[in-house]
Amino acid sequence: MSNMAERAVLNADSVIEIPRHFRLQWEPAQQAHVLLYPEGMVKLSGSAGEILKRVDGVSSIDSIVKSLEQAFPGADLRADVLSFLETAYGQGWIRPKHAA
Repeated sequence: MSNMAERAVLNADSVIEIPRHFRLQWEPAQQAHVLLYPEGMVKLSGSAGEILKRVDGVSSIDSIVKSLEQAFPGADLRADVLSFLETAYGQGWIRPKHAA
């Protein structure tokens, strides 16, 4: 899927979720959040873990950005968060809530 198509699906008002076959958890051995799925595991960077912790199937992308900016005051995070979410969407780690 092209970036233009991804941007058309994900916008500031989009409510996103992590599909059921993925599980986000803190992995003490890795000292990082990981995304577990049947075929393996993705070790997430600290910032990726902070973003995905807020993907709850209720919050919009705009709400997630605002939550992160409150947690990390003084940082303009919107562009970086949107870029990561587009990548995560492309990888299938997140999807719009209305998707089956």
